[in-house]
Amino acid sequence: MSKTIRLTMAQALTRFLSRQMTEIDGRTVPIFGGVWAIFGHGNVAGIGEALYQVRDELPTFRAHNEQAMAHAAIAYGKANFRRRFMAATSSIGPGALNMVTAAALAHVNRLPVLFLPGDVFANRIPDPVLQQAEDFSDGTATVNDCFRPVSRYFDRITRPEQIIPALSRAMQVLTDPADCGPVTLSLCQDVQAEAYDYPESFFAERVWRQRRPRPDRGELAAAVTALKGARKPLIIAGGGVLYSQASDELATFVEGAGIPVCETQGGKSSLPDDHKLNMAAVGVTGTSAANRLAEEADVVLAIGTRLQDFTTGSWALFKNSGKTIIGLNVQPFDAGKHRALPLVADAAEGLAELGAALKGWKAPAAWTDNAASGKKAWQAEAAKVTASTNAAFPSDAQVIGAVQRAMGSGVTLLHAAGGLPGELHKLWQAGAPGSYHAEYGFSTMGYEIAGGLGTKMAKPNEEVVVMIGDGSYLMLNSEIATSVMLGLKLTIVLLDNRGFGCINRLQMATGGANFNNLLKDSRHEILPDVDFAAHAASMGALSEKVSSIAGLETALAQAKKNDRTTVLVIDTDPLVSTDAGGHWWDVAVPEVSARPQVNAARKAYDEKRRMQSVGD
Repeated sequence: MSKTIRLTMAQALTRFLSRQMTEIDGRTVPIFGGVWAIFGHGNVAGIGEALYQVRDELPTFRAHNEQAMAHAAIAYGKANFRRRFMAATSSIGPGALNMVTAAALAHVNRLPVLFLPGDVFANRIPDPVLQQAEDFSDGTATVNDCFRPVSRYFDRITRPEQIIPALSRAMQVLTDPADCGPVTLSLCQDVQAEAYDYPESFFAERVWRQRRPRPDRGELAAAVTALKGARKPLIIAGGGVLYSQASDELATFVEGAGIPVCETQGGKSSLPDDHKLNMAAVGVTGTSAANRLAEEADVVLAIGTRLQDFTTGSWALFKNSGKTIIGLNVQPFDAGKHRALPLVADAAEGLAELGAALKGWKAPAAWTDNAASGKKAWQAEAAKVTASTNAAFPSDAQVIGAVQRAMGSGVTLLHAAGGLPGELHKLWQAGAPGSYHAEYGFSTMGYEIAGGLGTKMAKPNEEVVVMIGDGSYLMLNSEIATSVMLGLKLTIVLLDNRGFGCINRLQMATGGANFNNLLKDSRHEILPDVDFAAHAASMGALSEKVSSIAGLETALAQAKKNDRTTVLVIDTDPLVSTDAGGHWWDVAVPEVSARPQVNAARKAYDEKRRMQSVGD
């Protein structure tokens, strides 16, 4: 008869989490980097006490906002290439719901995180409890059901023994390269405190290793045939290249076959920016070097990408009517998109087998040479827009140039929403794999600072630079205080264009009037003038507002030497963005309007839509 140990459900959960391991570079390490927790009723008595018991093996971190702590947990998983991850626990009601946006972010980006929100009483005796939302027609519904559509796996624990199969399933999802994403275990607060005789074997140490499926022989043969017939082949490198840690395999493959590479937001840094075959960003926020090749490509090998609209130019970028797409992806859902030839496999394994099968074959030299000349032309254009300036309100591109010159490509650069993703995707010169950290799958305003914190936890010895606009900063900045409290230094560059400049530009481009985006165009009695440097200083950061690009470079040099989080603020121009590169993006314009500008924009929109191909 197997031995048992009597524990509460919450104690069993935390003990189990502390015994899950992984192997990285030959070392066995805990797979959970810790648990983020904001305690309240619904988790302080059950999970709180249980986390205290394992605080040395499974560290608990306190944040200031539930959404932010979940962003930090997700960024930690992303920065670790999904090999390690974190959990996040909250109280019931608003505390739990604050994490739903983060769950959606992780779901879209295929990133592992374990959500442990508190829930109502399973026995229902005290109903309705504080913060319980009652459904008049469904006695089983709680607010935590909002996690269902944005979780890869969801379970509500209503009996203590249910945690055994639930945690086993959770670990399978969190570590599966195809199904990877957020897991939510909704923990009824009375059940957290209930005891059960758990088998000791449940708490045995287990090492989880990355699964690397190899391609099907038939799918591989079809892909090889398509590539051998290509005259203008192109590779799109997505985030799956990084999660598979397949950068070396990608470099070997493209150098052997002479195929140029372009990168999605998630895949940027798959190859270093200075690699001769790296054409850099593709799509709406792409470079001219990449997009002109994409327009002509007859075979597109899409590796580890979900081919979202910013990558495909809303499916208007790839203009070769006879093109073939090969979807090399560990997830069949993504591999077969847009009638692609699926090649379901791990990126590293798939590239290795493709390379072996194509040995001796090379893309036409004229195509490779054409790519090289296009890259040279783009680099010259990029150098112009990022050059230093004396302008009172520099562009985002000029600020990016200053950060690049001052910090180099050896830092990890993080951003998420607004105008910066478009400019950074084109212009940032990334170095090592994973050194470019973009959350542009869900483009979540407020991810940046919390994401920087999680990234720094994953890379404590590296310089982490966060670039953020004033709009995102005002939405979620509280984890500056957490970074100071934990001694995790960030360098935050805050570009203040006094509103939502990116969306204002989109509004203008679609014929709209300047309305409700920039602060000056919004209803106001007093025009806000936020002292961001003083605000950051009030949370314990070092801070400074600089008045020029030269001043920013000087301040960045000092920030390298600082021993804690530093926030540097600079005013920027809300109307200027980089014209070079890029591609049309489908944003529907009203068919009728009293404004002639909108009618003209609709006419141009209809003309652009004719370029779109119909996808699946």
